[in-house]
Amino acid sequence: MGSAEKTAATGNVVERLGNRIADIVERWMPSPFLFAIILSYVVFVVGMIVQGQGPTEMVQHWYDGFWAFLTFAMQMVLIIMTGFVIAYHPRVNDALRRLAAIPNSSRQAVVLVGVVSMGLAWIHWGLSLVVGAIFAREMGKAAYREGITVHYPLLCVAGYMGMGLTWHWGLSGSAPLLLATAGNEFVELGVIDEPVGTSATVFSGYALALTALSIVFAALVLFLLTPSPERSREITEYVPEADLFEPAADGGTDDTAVDESVTEPTADEDVGGSRVPAERIDNSRLLGGIIALTGVAVIVWEFVSRGLDALDLNVLNFAFLFAGLAIYTRPALYRDRFGDAADAAAGIILLFPFFAGIQGMMSGSGLAETMAEGLLAISTTETFPVVAWLTAAVVNLFVPSGGGEWIVLGPPVLEAAQEVGVPVGQATIAYAVGDAHTNLLNPFWALPLLAITEIRAREMFGYAVTMLLALIPFLAVVLFLLPY
Repeated sequence: MGSAEKTAATGNVVERLGNRIADIVERWMPSPFLFAIILSYVVFVVGMIVQGQGPTEMVQHWYDGFWAFLTFAMQMVLIIMTGFVIAYHPRVNDALRRLAAIPNSSRQAVVLVGVVSMGLAWIHWGLSLVVGAIFAREMGKAAYREGITVHYPLLCVAGYMGMGLTWHWGLSGSAPLLLATAGNEFVELGVIDEPVGTSATVFSGYALALTALSIVFAALVLFLLTPSPERSREITEYVPEADLFEPAADGGTDDTAVDESVTEPTADEDVGGSRVPAERIDNSRLLGGIIALTGVAVIVWEFVSRGLDALDLNVLNFAFLFAGLAIYTRPALYRDRFGDAADAAAGIILLFPFFAGIQGMMSGSGLAETMAEGLLAISTTETFPVVAWLTAAVVNLFVPSGGGEWIVLGPPVLEAAQEVGVPVGQATIAYAVGDAHTNLLNPFWALPLLAITEIRAREMFGYAVTMLLALIPFLAVVLFLLPY
């Protein structure tokens, strides 16, 4: 039964709107895989109509696109998997359980999950996506245990807010990092003369102010959107209680039990009771520590020699890869955790080629550039950030890959920015806002969260869509007024 059908029309305007949209989306939204297939056919038809391409040409663009961004796809998978491994370390998980015990109301629970997700996304979007999902689940469990009735679908949306708002303006943002990478496509094409460091994008006052204001506004919307207890559906309506709490000795449930997936085994368990030299080496903390410190030393050297502008996708992945090893120390255990992380990345691995195929059709047919140039042609110096946001938002509905989109849209966006006198850094961040914003409609990046929280996309994305709509007037005003 939809949430609108089981409750009366009470509560504030935002709450009622969220409830109504959630009911519609839950009835009609397809699965993420079918969503990708439908979008493929939409772009196929539009490419033929708008660009005059034949069906054979569009199919060829689609096929070529499947393999165009394999390097970038691997970078994205590594971001997810390194974030997953760190997020599922027992100490991190224990910290989330402690945080989940803080709220004493449903609104506080939702807001806390959202703020944590958005804050972490600025640091590492893969970490935010996984930690946000785990935190949403742990908060649902803690609320159920304490008798606080909190709406689980909205908790899941709160855990996803980092991907829906702040990730692309932070340390792991694809567009800023690609722009900062030596020998990047934009330098080779002559769009810019040299790489643009993160001091002009991620660490600019413009981006930092935008991040802070957006987190505050989104937290307020989450507060207003939280349904009253009679409207809410708790975690046990989506996840069996037996899967949430381990049986206790007295026949009840023990919520303090830690899942096997987040429990670090003892040394004996690591080697299965055997003491052969090979297994001792595999589980050597000394060896793991030396390898980890070597990686950390390389990262420190990069930043000492190049400053903040050293940050790019490769450096980010390298840093989190060795940070994870430094936390786990035992090579065999770290390897096993990566095996667990593969499940979280599986949906991305499956769908990424399909969305790359969509991008292949959009770029190969010229449809992406036609859309971008059409929007950017009407911009002025004052309105350019708003238009860049809208351009990325529209394209991201079809191709939810920030870096992949930026490779195609970056040249026309940056060329238009320079023509109207807008700094390249500001143009990049404004574009990044739109790319993140419509993740609240496309479920592609929510796949790891869906697996961890055990909720279906259509059960949570009604509230994600409500957040998307609520952010539109706020982002339009801030991007128009915020000085660079």
